[in-house]
Amino acid sequence: MRTRVAIAVAGMSLALAGRALAHHSFTAEFDASKPVTLTGTVTKVEWTNPHTWFFIDVKNPDGSVTNWGFEMPGPAQLLRAGLKRDTMKVGDVVTVDARRARDGSNNANAQTVTAANSGQRLFGGAPPGQ
Repeated sequence: MRTRVAIAVAGMSLALAGRALAHHSFTAEFDASKPVTLTGTVTKVEWTNPHTWFFIDVKNPDGSVTNWGFEMPGPAQLLRAGLKRDTMKVGDVVTVDARRARDGSNNANAQTVTAANSGQRLFGGAPPGQ
C-alpha cells in the first residue's frame, strides 16, 4: 500500500514540475528595454491559461502585413481587471503598447491595449489623465 502511495505522489510531483517549468518569467521571454507601439486588426484571441494571447495584423510602410502576437495575463487576472472573453473581438482595431520578445520574433508582452476607434483603454495601466 505504501509503495502505491509513494508512486502516486512521485507521479503527481513530476506532472506538476513539468507544468511549472513550462511557465516563464517576463524577463526570460521579453525585453523591457524594447518598447513597441502597434496598431492593427485583431485576428485571433486565445483566452487560455497560463496566459491569454491575441494576434493583430499590422500594415507595414511598404503595404505588406505582419501578424503580431501579444501575451497578457491569464483569464482569471483579466476578469478581475474587468475584461471579459468578448471585450476584444476578431475585427476590432486596437493600439498596443508592448515590450518585444527577446528572440526578435513578432511577439510581445502587452502593457496596454486601447480601442483605436474610441480611445477606450481595454487593458493595462491607469486610464489616460489619471
